[in-house]
Amino acid sequence: AKPPALRHASPVLSPSSAAQLMESKGCKGDSLRPAGPCKHSVEKKTMTNPTTVIEIYPDTSEVNDYYLWSIFNFVYLNFCCLGFIALAYSLKVRDKKLLNDLNGAVEDAKTARLFNITSSALATFCIILIFIFLRYPLTDY
Repeated sequence: AKPPALRHASPVLSPSSAAQLMESKGCKGDSLRPAGPCKHSVEKKTMTNPTTVIEIYPDTSEVNDYYLWSIFNFVYLNFCCLGFIALAYSLKVRDKKLLNDLNGAVEDAKTARLFNITSSALATFCIILIFIFLRYPLTDY
């Protein structure tokens, strides 16, 4: 059985037949307007309340990705590939900043900084040792 609302439904008029029906009935103020269909009666406009959705993302600009430091370590001070690992984590930080994953970006930034510090310290220590052994060769002892 059909619901009661659908049993007594009126037939739907096409736009052209609705315009002809409006021409025959007329509109208010016909003496002021030229003959033709009344556009206010033909066009059915529905007014809805406009809603605005504002999405607030965490501020990821404060998270440092140590990208330039990682590039420098990768090119010049790549001790045991630690500069490469730091560069990989720096790129992960940038990706997570784009995805607005603040917690993941902070964790990867800490890891990138740790690898950059380790790579810089070990490479600097090795360079200092090389200069010491070049200045004072082992044959002098």
